[in-house]
Amino acid sequence: MNYRSTIRRIAVTALITVLAAGAALAQAGAPRMNPDEGGTNTKLAIFDKIGIDQKLNSQVPLDLTFTDESGQKVKLGQYFGNKPVILSLVYYQCPMLCSQVLAGLTGTLNGISRFSVGRDFDIVTVSFDPRDTAKEAAANKSSYLRRYRREGAEKGWHFLTGNKEQIEALAGSVGFRYAWDPDIQQYAHASGIMLLTPDGHVAQYYYGIEYAPRDVQLGLIEASKGKIGNAVDAVLLYCYHYDPAKGKYGAAIFNILRISALTTVLVLGGFVIAMFRREAHAAKLSGFKTRTAE
Repeated sequence: MNYRSTIRRIAVTALITVLAAGAALAQAGAPRMNPDEGGTNTKLAIFDKIGIDQKLNSQVPLDLTFTDESGQKVKLGQYFGNKPVILSLVYYQCPMLCSQVLAGLTGTLNGISRFSVGRDFDIVTVSFDPRDTAKEAAANKSSYLRRYRREGAEKGWHFLTGNKEQIEALAGSVGFRYAWDPDIQQYAHASGIMLLTPDGHVAQYYYGIEYAPRDVQLGLIEASKGKIGNAVDAVLLYCYHYDPAKGKYGAAIFNILRISALTTVLVLGGFVIAMFRREAHAAKLSGFKTRTAE
């Protein structure tokens, strides 16, 4: 018994010694972060600077000047007036996230069969990197139009660049925050798109890199103030409401119940009317037969 206890104590002591030595080696070999020299604290500070703050109903400054993909100076306001506009803020030399945003948007557009870019709505894609030029804008436009493959889209999807002041004014008006990360020589930014009304007010936000075609379609109908869509779309908008926190449409249960109740009343009412008509017709026919027999 004593022999077993001794062995157990030796084993436990050895295990503790090994763990302590491993912890000491790990601590000695780990890089030490100095808050003044960057590292974790710097990364957290950058993350604090990026995001998307909802500014629903905010007016986008339409007098801002940018350069389009052909190198021409343009006013932002020339893309507004008659149709809703999808705004995407990216930068054309982004190694990963921005291309996913544009790819996700293109996939969504291909999933909306009834509405087309250039006919029912426009898209304005703006680089928030002042170093981007019309050459990069034109290359991106060509790439994503090939994926979209719809006639007339080139007239409705615009790729713009601009100077720092104009970009910051536009980004600030829609609550889009981004920051330059000197450690990796890239911009840190959130991902999402904004839906604007024909007069340039922020209507909705969609987050991430994939956007449900149904949500965007309903958003376009709502942002257009009913100028696009039909009676069925109007019913869908009544049944679904936009959730700003999620950037999605959800079922409006009470509205669905109201429609269901109304439909039930109409069906029952129609059935009762049909029965009354049938009985009236049967009574009239019976009276006619009786008079004929007499």
